[in-house]
Amino acid sequence: MSRANKGVYTGIIEKDEKGNYFCGEYLLDYKYTEAKFKIGDEITIKSVIENPSDISYGVYPKKSRDFFLANDKPEYK
Repeated sequence: MSRANKGVYTGIIEKDEKGNYFCGEYLLDYKYTEAKFKIGDEITIKSVIENPSDISYGVYPKKSRDFFLANDKPEYK
């Protein structure tokens, strides 16, 4: 099984009461998520790092900024 093809985790983007974007147990990079995604999008996380933020580490020990839409196929209208 290749991690590159399967990804680390697939789930839905959510936002907590503190304004953090997350997917499952993973904190998502705020600026990247704001720019390219919306709450409810299904994404696949390709890689994770240890969360460098002391503020959110207790809730989200892992963070990702390497993710994409899970069903990233062009839409034909």
